[in-house]
Amino acid sequence: MFDVIGKRNWFFAFSLLLTIPGLIAILLGPMTGGRSGLQFAIDFTGGTVWSIQFEDPNVTPQQVEDVFAAQGVEASATKSGDGYIEIRTKDTRLLPAAPAATPVPSVAPSGSPDASASASASPGASASLSASAEPSDSPAASASPSPSASASPGAVGASPSPSASAGTGGQLPTQGKIGEIRVALEDELGPIAAQRSLSTVGAVVSNDLVFQALTLIAFGAIGIVLWITYRFRDVKMGVTALVSLLHDVIVVVGVFAILGTVLGVQIDSLFVTAMLTVIGFSVHDTIVVFDRIRENRSRHAGEPFARIVNHSILQTLGRSITTSLTVVITLLSLLLFASEAIGVFVLALLLGIISGTYSSIFNASPLLVVWHEWEDRKRLSADAARPSRRAAT
Repeated sequence: MFDVIGKRNWFFAFSLLLTIPGLIAILLGPMTGGRSGLQFAIDFTGGTVWSIQFEDPNVTPQQVEDVFAAQGVEASATKSGDGYIEIRTKDTRLLPAAPAATPVPSVAPSGSPDASASASASPGASASLSASAEPSDSPAASASPSPSASASPGAVGASPSPSASAGTGGQLPTQGKIGEIRVALEDELGPIAAQRSLSTVGAVVSNDLVFQALTLIAFGAIGIVLWITYRFRDVKMGVTALVSLLHDVIVVVGVFAILGTVLGVQIDSLFVTAMLTVIGFSVHDTIVVFDRIRENRSRHAGEPFARIVNHSILQTLGRSITTSLTVVITLLSLLLFASEAIGVFVLALLLGIISGTYSSIFNASPLLVVWHEWEDRKRLSADAARPSRRAAT
């Protein structure tokens, strides 16, 4: 019979070997001002992301970065397998501000030709409704140079300026700083064939997202400890499950801190979703082992606690590995064949589930044994000291 508990120090040492490099990489972030360690996407930092495809497939991300630099904007670009180049910059002022759509009513006599429905051809003109059913063939009525919209009494119409939607969806931007950069890109690198997305996240939104992410993880961890403590009537099980959970979080975050330092891999809002999923999965495996420990304590009363825990681990080992392996195979398929947009999410899940399976078997239960043995030694020391005190009195 394999003695997992007897070799617990080896497993603890392996866990330290996994977590210490990651912790160092995490601490490098604040120490280097964000140049090393975790690299955050604009979801957390704020900024602009633009995904475009050039007609010339040989355009490189470095060429795109050079054009942005010539325009006074620092940006980083990466090329995906489908030919799109994703450009990220911390500048949130590239897109033009969408002006508020303000109604501009005007009253004209009912017989006036200006009262007919018209759509101005000039920039910024807004469509209007008309009470007059009589069409007008006047050139002024069909293409008026006036920037204001006409309306009959009681009928006011307004529409946003075209710049309000510029740069979204498949429409290439034409205004603002991003419009100037688009012209410079096409002058230097050729026409842009397609645009997949263009979005900006402000600093207020990103700060709210960071706060919500930390709050979710904190409340999730506290809730898990309280529930396990209530369910098994043992605070030691709740605390050791939390330590095992923290091990998994540090492993995953540490790996991404190392990847961010070496390869510039960034984490986004999906990373938070992956971490919450990892927390739930890790505790799921731990609860399976703890439940078997509770059953075996009543069945094998009188046996040493370490032996009971070892039996319980071996009895649930096959189930834990099989359950995790099916998920790992699915995630590997996603990582190899799915879109790069979810690559960080899938990789975080994959690392977390492997780490969670390991920690629930080789960390949580051995820590529970260490705590029990420490309490037993403390109790024996207190019992041994009691007769000597009585004899002294």
